[in-house]
Amino acid sequence: MAKLTVNGRGVEVDVDPATPLIYVLRNDLALNGPKLGCGRAQCGACTVHLDGEAIRSCQFPVGEAEGRRVTTLEGLGTPERPHPLQEAFLAEQAAQCGYCTSGMIMQGAALIQARPGITEAEVLAGMEGNLCRCGTQPRVVRAVLSAARKGA
Repeated sequence: MAKLTVNGRGVEVDVDPATPLIYVLRNDLALNGPKLGCGRAQCGACTVHLDGEAIRSCQFPVGEAEGRRVTTLEGLGTPERPHPLQEAFLAEQAAQCGYCTSGMIMQGAALIQARPGITEAEVLAGMEGNLCRCGTQPRVVRAVLSAARKGA
């Protein structure tokens, strides 16, 4: 049994502690924000926040998340009050197929949180591990910089 705090809510799940966090989030908690891409922590589609830091949930054992705060895209903002980066993604049209979008937003939000005055070079370096086959990276960078300027 694993006791977690996901998107501000306490939950208990009956899984092996070695189970990758993404499976618990998607299969047991029905959270569809994080996506399973490569399964090797190399593409970033599964990115969530753990105590405010971006992690790859496909390679993170759920047992190591006990007693810590997990935030997915669903917990970053709400439809009524989206996170500034979610708004910036819409304004910049930074999503195309959408598969990588959740991971991009979660990585970008963590970057902004860690460095509010983030530069373009820092965004490029910080987003390097989040892959997008559709080619929206320039719009993603603009969205992250826009949200940072607005004090996200």
